[in-house]
Amino acid sequence: MSAISPASAAREVEVHSHDLPLHCPMPQTPVWGMHPRVFLDMSHGGQALCPYCGTHYRLIGKAPGGH
Repeated sequence: MSAISPASAAREVEVHSHDLPLHCPMPQTPVWGMHPRVFLDMSHGGQALCPYCGTHYRLIGKAPGGH
């Protein structure tokens, strides 16, 4: 028998500066994968992990300047 990957399996998503401020779930997330919206801090190393679904977000390129 082959192993079946669970629907809740963590995934990795590359994001760009135009996706900031980043929140999960993202607009293109299927309805079955929705959970309460949480904003993710990308200012520490350009990476963030969603506490609900475990999706790992990685910033591609340079982050825009802050305040």
